[in-house]
Amino acid sequence: MTEEKQGSYSPYITLPREEWAELSPGETQPLTNDEVKKLQGINEYLSMEEVSNVYLPLSRLLNLYTTASQDLHSVTNVFLHKQTKKVPYIIGMAGSVAVGKSTTARVIQALLSRWPNHPKVELVTTDGFLYPNHVLEEKGIMNRKGFPESYDTGKLVRFLADLKSGVSEVTAPVYSHLVYDIIPDKQQTITQPDIVIVEGINVLQVSKDRVTKEIPDVFVSDFFDFSIYVDADVKDIYDWYIERFKTLRNTAFQNPNSYFKRYASLSDEEAVNVASRIWREINEKNLYDNILPTKHRADLILEKGNNHSVQNVHLRKV
Repeated sequence: MTEEKQGSYSPYITLPREEWAELSPGETQPLTNDEVKKLQGINEYLSMEEVSNVYLPLSRLLNLYTTASQDLHSVTNVFLHKQTKKVPYIIGMAGSVAVGKSTTARVIQALLSRWPNHPKVELVTTDGFLYPNHVLEEKGIMNRKGFPESYDTGKLVRFLADLKSGVSEVTAPVYSHLVYDIIPDKQQTITQPDIVIVEGINVLQVSKDRVTKEIPDVFVSDFFDFSIYVDADVKDIYDWYIERFKTLRNTAFQNPNSYFKRYASLSDEEAVNVASRIWREINEKNLYDNILPTKHRADLILEKGNNHSVQNVHLRKV
């Protein structure tokens, strides 16, 4: 365990992978090998060892935090002499495109749902809160899709506010990566969840703009009880992005309904050139300008090595 050096300050305790892995003694790995395979993302190898050594201890920590929140709700009811409605524990998940945060979110959802005191765990991605393509085109920011201004942040804030207000049933828009747009008239319905994981590249961002008239001066992250940032060296993320693009060229892009079907016939060299240009002009710029600066707002940072496995865990001191 690494603390700050004398005379310096760090808000985090750093635990190497081996030490972190020891923090769930006696816990049985609840996921099967087939379940783990289904959870892994494109060009990622998610091993049973990774789940046991990294994500199982994380689920135990989050279980402890969620239980403490549930206990606080109970004692508050005692104090108020009334039964108030329990609101969900909300976990924010941030990180770059292609860093593997979606896989991390799915694994955490699967593990947390196995704990008996919070079996109903929902996962919401902020892609659903992107403006539809026609709106982005009207605004002239189609080439900045994924940047803060491309999201309907007011809608996302209202969604989170409803969750934290105890609204019994809330809905979120649904996004299709195949058609690269919001699916009209399709919604994700969430009914009285115990935990909600909100995953997106910039959920830890702050803005000086008032996002809603009804709920002024709040950020998306104000609704989070706990937040996680999935981190890696930018060169590694670039490599993962290129390999993912090449894989999609041979799979999803082959679908005639794919927004990116024009890339389906690219050679390896052409695919690398196109993906590199998209990375430089959009994803890398967004990472440095908007995503990476939010890293140290997270409660926990998962630091990955070049093989997608977590090497260090940084936990904010309490």
